[in-house]
Amino acid sequence: MIQTTIYRTESGHIKSFTLSGHALFANRGDDIVCAGVSAVSFGAINSVIALTGVEPEIEQGDGGFLRCVFPTNLSKDIQEKVQLLLEGMVVSLQTIERDYGKYVKITFKK
Repeated sequence: MIQTTIYRTESGHIKSFTLSGHALFANRGDDIVCAGVSAVSFGAINSVIALTGVEPEIEQGDGGFLRCVFPTNLSKDIQEKVQLLLEGMVVSLQTIERDYGKYVKITFKK
């Protein structure tokens, strides 16, 4: 199962997220759940970088591990853009979780 944790600030902004594990929906190369979660998460990171110029701290590891931390000292305008892109990622991940909840679990923490 892919465990996804979204960390929010007290004000509700997404400050970081982690992914770990494998969906095990299908064999490697055919796993649409893993591919979907990867495409959504990496697409969001790439969009933040390309559209806002913000470079998050990214850590990748074995076992499908991805950790992404966003700076908190951004201007209001840039912060709003980053948050909109990240909230879009959350909506897409929740859609995958809704349809494939046996393989993806999202947790929110403050």
